[in-house]
Amino acid sequence: QVQLVESGGGLVQAGGSLRLSCAASGRTFSIYVMGWFRQAPGKEREFVGGIRWSGGSTYYADSVKGGRFTISRDSAKNTVYLQMNSLKPEDTAVYYCAARMAIRASFLEADYDYWGQGTQVTVSS
Repeated sequence: QVQLVESGGGLVQAGGSLRLSCAASGRTFSIYVMGWFRQAPGKEREFVGGIRWSGGSTYYADSVKGGRFTISRDSAKNTVYLQMNSLKPEDTAVYYCAARMAIRASFLEADYDYWGQGTQVTVSS
């Protein structure tokens, strides 16, 4: 009932910036929280940050707190963004957006109901 389409991944050098987009369609009125996750090669998928679909309040993993990553939304376009600055090689991963159909925010993968296809972000040294 919800479809998520990501874009914006690519190759960037350390210290650079990249903005990922995730466009939602379908029953978007049922979305309470949109989250970003990432999975590095051979590693577990980890939470990056999230945003409330209505209101726009955000929350982040400790590893990206301090302004490096910023999540925002464009309600008119049903799109959320992940702005990534000061990128590090350890940020290299497949990045996923996900939608949660419950009011409580969560950093748990199992709490999200719909997922995008993922987009590769590679940060070179």
